[in-house]
Amino acid sequence: MADNKSSIVKVSDEMLKLLNEAIARELQVAIQYMWQHVQWGGVKGFSVHDEIKAIGITEMKHAEAIAERLFYLGGTPTTKPNPIFVGDKLKSMIEQDVKDEANAITLYQKIIEKARSENDETTNRLFREILQQEEDHHDTFTTLLEDL
Repeated sequence: MADNKSSIVKVSDEMLKLLNEAIARELQVAIQYMWQHVQWGGVKGFSVHDEIKAIGITEMKHAEAIAERLFYLGGTPTTKPNPIFVGDKLKSMIEQDVKDEANAITLYQKIIEKARSENDETTNRLFREILQQEEDHHDTFTTLLEDL
């Protein structure tokens, strides 16, 4: 179990590792979506420009919230994002974004299950909220991909 004198909740080292995986993923897509937003061009790029920027900002807020939770639980938040894929064509960008959101959904379902098994209601609640937003992002990217 993690040992943090400031935290009443004690969680496993596995939970701390999962939370850091989530942070690395959120940092990755926050950067990825911002750079995609900056680089997109043409009519199709223009039509999704603001939505992708908004999703990138939301992902950064997720990273912050997860990092705060991890730190409270006694862990040290990572500063290293997962590999970033910007891409050079709108279709390949969106295809990657769909995959990244699907991976997030799977990871966050695992974290929710782990939080429940460790009686960590706050982490459970945090990730249920984030999961809903990630499903919305996945839906947005999937819908965008249909028109490309």
